[in-house]
Amino acid sequence: MKRFRIHPSGLSFSQLVYGTWRVLDDTATATPQNLLTRFERCIELGITTIDTAEIYGLYKVEEFIGQALKLKPALREKLEIVTKCGIYVPCEFHPDRKTAFYNATAERIVKSAEKSLRFMGIDHIDCLLIHRPDWLTSVDETAEGLNRLLKDGKIRSAGVSNYNVHQFDALQSRMDQPLVTNQVELHLLHMDAIYDGTLDQAQRLRFHPMAWSPLGGGRIMDPKNEAAHRLAKAAATMSERYDGATVDQLAYAWILAHPSQPMPVMGTNQLERINHTAKAASIALDREDWYALWTAAKGHGIP
Repeated sequence: MKRFRIHPSGLSFSQLVYGTWRVLDDTATATPQNLLTRFERCIELGITTIDTAEIYGLYKVEEFIGQALKLKPALREKLEIVTKCGIYVPCEFHPDRKTAFYNATAERIVKSAEKSLRFMGIDHIDCLLIHRPDWLTSVDETAEGLNRLLKDGKIRSAGVSNYNVHQFDALQSRMDQPLVTNQVELHLLHMDAIYDGTLDQAQRLRFHPMAWSPLGGGRIMDPKNEAAHRLAKAAATMSERYDGATVDQLAYAWILAHPSQPMPVMGTNQLERINHTAKAASIALDREDWYALWTAAKGHGIP
């Protein structure tokens, strides 16, 4: 598994990232020991970067991660932990909330990060992302919170998620240290980041973007989805050239082949799926095959 310095001034992360959005969804596997076992398998495969967020599991996943790490504290030193903050919704902890909202003010960012540290039982976050742009908070205010956390050593680096190029540039202009990544939706059924300048910005600033939902929430393998049906046919024609690669493995390889070298965030609660997905990192997708997958996804040829 390749490793990337996510930014010239940043830390080294693994090419594939293990995402924890749905680790509490399957009650049969939702135990700290099972999560620890998955972390250990990821490390064996070279997947050392873990992605989570304050809001995941309605604010319960970070604490669950902490319970898993408590079973084997030494494992923390082998992982890079990415978490996100800034989305607040009605839930059992905050029954007073009536509407979901964003909050990227300095004080909220600092409080959220400190809570994440406490919940996960760690002394620093390797990369803290602002989960969504907060339209009511100035970039000066958001940068103040991130800069404070960086100065205090509570986070090693900062980035954003779901920011457009203008929002990224505006926040970057107020940072004491460069933002190191932008985590955006990117897959064969959602290519906006390729066209709207997001991945071009990543290349210009020499950072690696992170790609969430690399399989489109499973839609890439849904036989009822017309684009997925076309992708399955295209994958079948090229599978033999890639040692029997499946459509989902080729979908990961399609993302990895982009010159901005995105880091896909996989999400699964099954060890066999982790093993299966890790094989995608070894697929060097041919240029014509990359465009063949693009064509199948779009249902038409290139302009």
